[in-house]
Amino acid sequence: MRNTIAVMNTKGGVGKSTIVLALAETLSAYHGKNVLVIDSDAQASVSSMLMTPASLHRLQEAGLTLVDYLVAAVLNNAPVDWPQYVVRGVSDVDDARSVFLLPSDMQLTLFEREVSRESLHSRLRATIRRLLNDVRPVFEIILIDCPPGLSVLTESWLREADFHISPTKPDYISSCGLEVFRRFKQLNPEMGFAENLGVLINMKDRSSIVDDEYHRWLQENPDNNCFSQVIPRVNALQNAARFSTIERSYLAKYPGEAGQAVRALTEEVLARLAAFNARPQPPRVSNDTEAAPVRR
Repeated sequence: MRNTIAVMNTKGGVGKSTIVLALAETLSAYHGKNVLVIDSDAQASVSSMLMTPASLHRLQEAGLTLVDYLVAAVLNNAPVDWPQYVVRGVSDVDDARSVFLLPSDMQLTLFEREVSRESLHSRLRATIRRLLNDVRPVFEIILIDCPPGLSVLTESWLREADFHISPTKPDYISSCGLEVFRRFKQLNPEMGFAENLGVLINMKDRSSIVDDEYHRWLQENPDNNCFSQVIPRVNALQNAARFSTIERSYLAKYPGEAGQAVRALTEEVLARLAAFNARPQPPRVSNDTEAAPVRR
């Protein structure tokens, strides 16, 4: 089953990390899915949303982040046991106990510089391909939080993941980010690229006439394949990004309109995944290696 989703827009500030967080916790709490979140942003935003700063810092100090995995596999060309970098028991939602995290670190930017300096792009992409092939049969959904911009690492995710979701605010600058992304996708088609699962209208001000106009304009472009569900600009979703040291229920974290919108979006994502997977697809190389238990 194709189940790896890169969440990406070349424009920053469109709420990518918050959407990854909300999808992961909803998939776990409401659908019982085992979800792996791969934080590929050097700012480690979604990592900070899923665990305390102290816990994240300990992992970074211990060399147990995505950066350390990639340094070992790409720069040192060494065999790496990926499960040791995956953390279970993340999320402050007491009924979302099946969210797992491959956390990030600010050193990710320096790693990418080394990849470019040493011309290791092919090895990087092969490493990403191998990682995704390994995690596909272990987790039901894999969400990859990509940073804004088009770095060598982000390109690898986009060429090796099965799908991409593009959150955007309904405004001019964010829409321009989608156009940059679309043009990039058209380059080197022979290298492969993730399929567009859909453009997500995020942080929409329901009282704004301008937001409505841009929303309609985005919907009218069939290439966008916009999700029907819109995520409104509400304080509850902004507050959800703050990790709570006291566990809370899903409905306490995503109350009212916010929770309704996120749950409807999650249903739509699952429906689209099922529809895409129902179509005939070229076979992937199977991986018969049994994965080791993930670390607590």
